[in-house]
Amino acid sequence: MPLRDQSTPLYQNRTGTHLSTNIILLVNNRAIAAVKTLAITESRGISMINEIGSDGHIDSAPNKSTDVSGSCSRTRFNRTRIAEAFDRGFVHVAAQRVPFEIVIQDNFQGSDDDSKIITTIRNVWIERIEVTYSAEDFVIVENMNWQAESIDSHLGNQQNVVGISHAGNSAPNIINPFEASADFGTYRGALDGAGLINAVVNGTL
Repeated sequence: MPLRDQSTPLYQNRTGTHLSTNIILLVNNRAIAAVKTLAITESRGISMINEIGSDGHIDSAPNKSTDVSGSCSRTRFNRTRIAEAFDRGFVHVAAQRVPFEIVIQDNFQGSDDDSKIITTIRNVWIERIEVTYSAEDFVIVENMNWQAESIDSHLGNQQNVVGISHAGNSAPNIINPFEASADFGTYRGALDGAGLINAVVNGTL
């Protein structure tokens, strides 16, 4: 097999791998320190439509709204417990009265405000807080599980994250206006848009 020409873009001096070191976690415009992990899960059920006399699914459709949930691990730092670190005025789950928002500011694309990817997790409710005191490891780490109503993302210049194409992609992305609006947060979900039964893959509907 011939060696690849090292003058091709594959060998240019760049880092294409996304790194967590370029992400800032904010609540009420205040960065949260000592966060070890932040996990986000988006999920929804899908119904597969079958019929008698056919071996295979003849159609499929979501059967419920998307659930947004996640977890966070944080080293107890500067005497602040995990709920306090998220700008809450309490330390226990039962004390939460109103939800809050988590903002993730992704600076990987660039440091200027326009190119930042801003993801907002809206109306977060704390579901569980766990803390372990251990004789084997003196460092105290707290874990928090949460559920939220919705999640959306946009660039710092208020444009959609996904454009017509990304650098390095051989083909442009297919942009559906309802999907783009749901991604931006205008709709809670793209299924709100009219004309769903006529929707096609080419992004024109």
